[in-house]
Amino acid sequence: MVVKIKDLPTSERPYEKLASMGVASLSNEELLAILLKTGYSNRSSKDLAQELLSRYGSIEKLDDISFEELNKVKGIGLSKACIILASIELGRRISISKSNIVYKKITSTDMVYEYFKNVIGDMKQEQFYCLYLDNAKRVIGSKLLFQGTLNYSVVHPREIFKEAYQLSSSAIICIHNHPSGNILPSKEDIELTKRISNIGILLGIQLLDHLIIGTNNYYSLLENGDMGESIK
Repeated sequence: MVVKIKDLPTSERPYEKLASMGVASLSNEELLAILLKTGYSNRSSKDLAQELLSRYGSIEKLDDISFEELNKVKGIGLSKACIILASIELGRRISISKSNIVYKKITSTDMVYEYFKNVIGDMKQEQFYCLYLDNAKRVIGSKLLFQGTLNYSVVHPREIFKEAYQLSSSAIICIHNHPSGNILPSKEDIELTKRISNIGILLGIQLLDHLIIGTNNYYSLLENGDMGESIK
């Protein structure tokens, strides 16, 4: 027997429960049911939410679902797929905004990693960022410079240092991710880092570090002896 949401006690209906007890009182299934709004073939939105969570095993797995994959799930379709993915992305952006690194003083490479693992740690394509710092090692700017499959011929130091001059930055930290999860630097990573560092020396803008971000870890060219002392 299919139990429709309207047949549930008022206290168990997602909308009514949210209104009376607050959004934190809702289960993952109930939150997802609100996004879905409707089910299919006598299946309620709660039933569809339960099916979706069962299919992927946990709420965390939804973060890795592509639009194409979600759109093929029975009862989802284009509109609901867009709503789910937009909600996930909005939550991610809010989380990043709350932990914004701009204006903070950089005291360790761990601090940089903790921020950027939420920004690019689970990205499916490579992204290359630069942090721009003042004399006190406070972040005065953060910019995505390149994205996609990185062809190191297009990662030109000119763009990196152009932004540094515009911000009157005295130091920079480069960060990029490896979607494969392998955080060891490639030959190209090391060559690019050396080139940026050497140009920085000539221009009076120090390259403090270059971090490679994986899913759950990172590689610091500085901490691994490729660039000298750790950030003080």
